[in-house]
Amino acid sequence: MSRPREEILGEESGEDCHVIDLMGFSDEILLHILSYVPSTDLILNVKRTCRKLATLCLDKSLTHTVVLHKDYQVSKDKVKQLLKEIGKEILQLNMAGCYWLPSSTIDNVLRCKNLVKLNLSGCHLTSLRLSKMLSVLQNLRSLAIDVNPGFDASQLSSECKATLSRVLELKQTLYTPSYGVVPCCTSLEKLLLYFEILDRSREGFILSGQLMVGESNVPHYQNLRVFYARLAPGYVNQEVVRLYLAVLSDRTPENLHVFLISAPGSFAETGATKNLLDSMARNVCLDALQLPKSWLNGFSLLQHVKFNSPFYFSFSRCTLSGSYLVQKVINGGKDLKSLTSLNLSGCIHCLAPDSFFRKAEDDIDSSILESLVVSCCNLRHLNLSAAHHHSSENLGKHLCQLLARLKHLLSLALPVCSITGGAANADKPPMQSVTNMLPQGFGKKARVGVQTYPRSVEQGHAKPQSSVFWTLLESLLLLESLELVGSNFSSAMPRNEPAIRNSLPACSRAQHVGDAEVAAISQLTYLRNLTLAQLPNILTGSGLIRIGAQCQHLRTLSLANLGMMGKVVYLPAFMDMLKYCKHLRDLRLEQPYFSANAQFFQALSHCSSLQRLCIISRNGTLQSDAVMSFMASCLEVIMCHMFTGESLTACKNLQQSIVRSFQAERPALNVVIFPLLHEDLTEVIRDVPMMHLDEITLFKSRVAEEPPNLWW
Repeated sequence: MSRPREEILGEESGEDCHVIDLMGFSDEILLHILSYVPSTDLILNVKRTCRKLATLCLDKSLTHTVVLHKDYQVSKDKVKQLLKEIGKEILQLNMAGCYWLPSSTIDNVLRCKNLVKLNLSGCHLTSLRLSKMLSVLQNLRSLAIDVNPGFDASQLSSECKATLSRVLELKQTLYTPSYGVVPCCTSLEKLLLYFEILDRSREGFILSGQLMVGESNVPHYQNLRVFYARLAPGYVNQEVVRLYLAVLSDRTPENLHVFLISAPGSFAETGATKNLLDSMARNVCLDALQLPKSWLNGFSLLQHVKFNSPFYFSFSRCTLSGSYLVQKVINGGKDLKSLTSLNLSGCIHCLAPDSFFRKAEDDIDSSILESLVVSCCNLRHLNLSAAHHHSSENLGKHLCQLLARLKHLLSLALPVCSITGGAANADKPPMQSVTNMLPQGFGKKARVGVQTYPRSVEQGHAKPQSSVFWTLLESLLLLESLELVGSNFSSAMPRNEPAIRNSLPACSRAQHVGDAEVAAISQLTYLRNLTLAQLPNILTGSGLIRIGAQCQHLRTLSLANLGMMGKVVYLPAFMDMLKYCKHLRDLRLEQPYFSANAQFFQALSHCSSLQRLCIISRNGTLQSDAVMSFMASCLEVIMCHMFTGESLTACKNLQQSIVRSFQAERPALNVVIFPLLHEDLTEVIRDVPMMHLDEITLFKSRVAEEPPNLWW
C-alpha cells in the first residue's frame, strides 16, 4: 500500500520533506536504473554500497553484456578488476575503440571463458595474443579485430583455429594487406571488412596488394549471408578487396542476402567482378545492396537482380536517372514498405527523368520523388545530400512538402539548395538582412555595419509565411539526425592527401537559406545529431541560439563554412548557443579565419559533458592559455584536435603542455594540434585512433551510411 502523498512530499506549511528511499523501489525498476550505469562503476563502486545493490549488480541482465566502448575513464586496472570479478558471467564483451589500453590488458579477456561475442576493434592485439585468447574462448561465435602490420596467421595455434572455425560473424579492419583470420573461419555467415591500408609504409615504401589466392580458403564462404566491404581511399585497398571478391566469383553463396561494397572514387570492374555480379543476378535474392558507382552505371545488374524484402539500398554517387530507379528498383511503384534506409547521396540525376541532358540548376521531377515517397513510406533514414535538388513552384510538389509524408524518418540529409522556395524566388535577393533580423519596436538603434541578433529565445524567429522547410520539420518531430550541407561543399580536412583544395562557391539558391531556416530546426525536440555546412547567408547565427535552448538532447554538433568566409560573423550567437548545450559530447567546427580565443573557450566551458573537440580553420588562430584553461575546466574532454594556421612550434608546444598536464588523469586523452597546411599532415593523421578519425575529425555524411544494426 502506497504512502500518503504528504508523507512523501511533506506539508507546504514548512515541515521537512521526507526523502524518497531509492531502495524502496521494486527490483525491476532498480535493474532498469542500473542498466544505465557503466559496467565499471556498477561492479567496482555501486556493488559495494549495500547488500541489496550487491545482489542486483550481479543480475544476469547486467553482467551478460559488458560495454567498455567509449567508457573513456576506464583504465587497465579497472578492466583487470572488472573481468576478475564477473568474467565468468560475461557472454558479450565490447571493448571497441579502447586504444589507450596496453596490449597486456587484453590478456584479462581470458577470464571470460563463456564469451559468445567479442569486439576488440581498435585495441592493440598481436597474433600471439589472439592465438592464446581464442584457444580458451571455445564458445565464441562473433569476433571483431584489427589486422595490423606484423600479423602472422602461422602463429595461430590449432586450438585457436578450432575456435575460429566455429565463428559465425567476423569484422576485420585491415591496416596491412592480409586475409587476416578469414581462412580459418570456415562457418562464416556474416563478414564485415574495413580496408584502411595506406599505399605507402611509414618508411615511404610503396605497398603491394598482392596476396596468395590459395590462402583464401574457398569453401568458407558457402554459408555467407552478409558481405560488407568499406574501402578508404587508395589503390592497395582496391587490390586487396578484389582478392576477397575473386573467391566469391568462383561460387556465389546461395544464402547471400546482403551485399555491400562502399568504395570512394573510381573503382573499375574486372572480369571477376562482372562474373560475380552476373552470378548474383542469377542465383541470389537480396535484401540490401550497395556497389561502387562505376559498377552500377552500366545498369546491367539492376535489370536482373532480384530483391526479397529489401531494407537498405545505397546508390551513392551513381549516375542512375530517376526514371530508371523508379522502373527497375521499385518496379514502377512496387510496394517497398520493408525499406527502412535509402542512400542517394551524390546521385545528381536520381530525381530527374534522365541523366543525359539535365543541368545542375534544373528542377527535379516531383513525380519521381512522389513515387519514391509513396512506395517507401516506412523510410527511417534518407540521404539526398551532395546534389542540386531544386523544386519548381508547383503547389504541393516541393521536395520538402513531399518528404513531409515520411512520418517515420529518424535521420535525414539534404542539400541546402533543396529547402528554398520555388524557382520564382530563385532570382530574387535574399529576404533576410541585418535590419529585419532585429527586434521590432522602441529601443537603441543598431549601428550600421554591426551584426546584431536577438539576445533571448523569445526574440527569435517566428515561422515565416509559406516556409516549406518549417512545414517539413513540423511533420518530422521524431527526427534525431539532420544534415543540411551545401551541394558544393568540400571539407578542408584531407584523408590521404594535402589540405590544399579549391572550394567551389555555394549554389545560388543556397543564398536564400539563412538564420530563419536554421531557427526552424529548433522544433526538433529529440534532435541528437546536427550538421550544418556551407550556408553562406547566415548573417547573425541567431537561429543557433534557439537550437541550443530547445534541442536539449543534442549530442553531436558539426558546423562548417557558415556565413562569410573572411569573417566569423555568427560567433557571438554561437557562443550564446553553447551556454545551453549541457549535454553536448562532440563538437566539430570548420571555419576559415576562426579565432579560438579566450571568449570562445569560456563559452565552450559551459558544455560540461563535452568529450571530443575538433577545430579546423585555414588561417585560424589559437590562444594557448585559453585552451589550457578550457581543458582544466571541462574534465570529460578526452579528444582535442585543432588544425589551424598557427606555426608548427606553437602547435607542438601546446600539444605537449596538454598531454603533460592531463594525460595521467585521462587515460584516453588524444591530442593532435598541427598546422592545417603543413606538408606532414597526412603522416600525423595516420596516427589518430580510427574511431575519432572516422566519427568526427573527417567530414562526411553519416545518414544511411550503413544499414541499421549492421554490427552490435
